[in-house]
Amino acid sequence: MENNNANPNDHIKNYTGPEAVKKLKDLAQSARICMFLTFKAVKPLPCRPMALQQVDEEGTLYFFSEKTSNTNTEIATDPSVQLFFENRGSSEYLSVYGNATISQDREKIKQLWSPWAKTWFQGGPDDETLTLISVKPHDAQYWDTKHNKMVQLLKIAASMVSGKTMDDGVEGKLYI
Repeated sequence: MENNNANPNDHIKNYTGPEAVKKLKDLAQSARICMFLTFKAVKPLPCRPMALQQVDEEGTLYFFSEKTSNTNTEIATDPSVQLFFENRGSSEYLSVYGNATISQDREKIKQLWSPWAKTWFQGGPDDETLTLISVKPHDAQYWDTKHNKMVQLLKIAASMVSGKTMDDGVEGKLYI
């Protein structure tokens, strides 16, 4: 099969500084839900879906959690976490590895509170069981497309007919 890419690395785009934070924020907020993985000496590694509350201007990601949850217990033992976001509708993927901290910062919790969170925390933002997990990224990678899903599907179909690679995927590292 012929590859029509002029440069074999033209699908790699790394970002640094504010551009990296913007890319992280865009991808994470469009997905909203991630698989939140903690690390233990046992396998399989514990993983659960969690709803993103915010990505701040420094790239820190925020989640609500229950004070006595397994997530909090595992973070207390090892603060290393990995987050996997997927926005299937636009073929965007994000992997974030970092360190998590747990707080009960009521001011920040109130700032991030939404009626949706009441599903899990009936006491509202003052619920004593409600904690805030913040994740500071140390390593992040993304994969997405240069065009929207429809263009991507048309390129796949054209590639199958022509025998030429027409992948418009792009990937890279986010240096935050």
